[in-house]
Amino acid sequence: MSYITTKDGTEIFFKDWGPKDAQPIVFHHGWPLSADDWDAQMIFFLNEGFRVIAHDRRGHGRSTQTDTGNEMDTYAADVAELTDHLDLKNAIHVGHSTGGGECVHYVARAKPGRVAKAVIIGAVPPVMVKKESNPGGTPIEVFDGFRAAVAANRAQLYLDVPSGPFYGFNRPGAQVSEGTIRNWFRQGMMGGTKAHYDCIKAFSETDFTGDLKAIDVPVAVLHGDDDQIVPYADSAPLSAKLLKNGVLKTYPGYPHGMATTHADVINKDILAFIRGEAFGADSREEEKLIVEPVLAQ
Repeated sequence: MSYITTKDGTEIFFKDWGPKDAQPIVFHHGWPLSADDWDAQMIFFLNEGFRVIAHDRRGHGRSTQTDTGNEMDTYAADVAELTDHLDLKNAIHVGHSTGGGECVHYVARAKPGRVAKAVIIGAVPPVMVKKESNPGGTPIEVFDGFRAAVAANRAQLYLDVPSGPFYGFNRPGAQVSEGTIRNWFRQGMMGGTKAHYDCIKAFSETDFTGDLKAIDVPVAVLHGDDDQIVPYADSAPLSAKLLKNGVLKTYPGYPHGMATTHADVINKDILAFIRGEAFGADSREEEKLIVEPVLAQ
């Protein structure tokens, strides 16, 4: 297995597949998961000729179970060390949920030439928690409840979340996948409780407004309008408006974990964005996907 050791001694696990001279795609996973959450994307883009890279965030998966540095500045610094170590140039960065926050936090600070484009999926920016400047946000009590559940019995929480709201398996008529639920649980239990506990503050309270405004490269913002984890109205449209070169794509009825439940659709759309092609061509038009080019404000 491949690891880098960061400046503070943390070991970061990563996968690096495909031709080293191919355009790289770097994947940033959500809480409390690991690089394994990108399996469907890693295989798809590898077969399309890309170099694909995914790491386990510190405290998650196979990386060191850190009790410090579990916040966005350090997460982005870890990614910078990884991309420097691999000397990645002209890379596409793709982030889901918490990983979407990590993605924009890194891309806004990346060295010139490192990043070509970015994609954020069901992502936490601009900011999740409700406050005076974000009246449509999620009340802090919700995140306090997550912290209490992690501390009390995270194993049960890591069954409840994927069994219900994460993949929309609590919706009438949902096609429930027991394997998907167990895989979410497996990934969550690989990580460290302290890191997962701290990460709740990182994904819920970090304000990414400045990051979004600072990014110059094209960014696709993909979000399901039935996302029960990161509510659509307080995330995707607001992020897209803050970006200088953003495009918003809304997926009616899709859940938070749509990169898994609808991997066939999401993968093709990411590929189209990378190649500069129009979204929503072919049979996907039947799903009435909503695409909006957004002018930065």
